[in-house]
Amino acid sequence: MCRWTLFSMRTAWSGRSARSRRTMARPKSASHELRREEILDIAAQCFADSSYPAASMNDIAAAGGTSKARLYHYYESKEAILFDLLDRYTQRLLGLIGETEAVAQRQDLDDRGSLHELIRRFLIEYESSATRHVALLNDTKFLGETQRALIVGRQRDVVAAFTRFLKRAYPQRLTTANQTALTMMLFGMINWTFTWLRPGGAMSYSAFADEVVAMLERGLQVES
Repeated sequence: MCRWTLFSMRTAWSGRSARSRRTMARPKSASHELRREEILDIAAQCFADSSYPAASMNDIAAAGGTSKARLYHYYESKEAILFDLLDRYTQRLLGLIGETEAVAQRQDLDDRGSLHELIRRFLIEYESSATRHVALLNDTKFLGETQRALIVGRQRDVVAAFTRFLKRAYPQRLTTANQTALTMMLFGMINWTFTWLRPGGAMSYSAFADEVVAMLERGLQVES
C-alpha cells in the first residue's frame, strides 16, 4: 500500500511541475500537466514502497484518491508512467549540469568552485526527488529496450559530465587510469543519500554537500 495521498503529494512536491514540463505533440492545459506531475510523484512513492513489479495501477489510483479508469485518462499503462517519470527526471539532472555551467560563468567560478556548485545542486535536487531517484536506480531495467537505452544514455551523460568537472578541478590527480574510479567514488558518496539522509534530520543536505566538498579537497588536492 502506498503511504502518501494526493494531498500530501501536492504539499511535498509543490513547484516541481513548472520545471519538469516537456513538449507534447498536442498542447495540454496547465491543470492536465499538473495532474500528470502529481500522478508521477504518487507512482514514484508506490514504486519505492512496494517495488515497481508489485505496485499496480489500482495501487497508484487508490493512493491518488481516484479511480483506475481516471488514471488511464492520463497514462495508458504502468510502464508509460515509469518511462515518463524517468524521462522527466533524467532531463532534470542534465538540466542541472547546464545550470551549473551558466552559474559558473556568471559568477566567474574557478574549476573547483564549479564542481562544488554541481555537487550542491545535485544534492539539493536529491533532497526533493528521493523516490524518483530510487526509481532511476532500481527500475530502469523494467523499461522496454528503446526506452531503457534512452534513460541509460542520459545516465552515462551525467557520469561523463561529472568526470569532466572533476578533471578540470583536479587535473593533477585525475588520469585516464583512475578517472572512472574517482567519479564513481563521488557518486558513491551522493547517490545513496535517500537510504539514510532525511530532510529535517541531524544533518541537512546542504551541510552534507559541504562535507563532500571538504572530503574531495582533502583527498584530491595535490600538495605543493
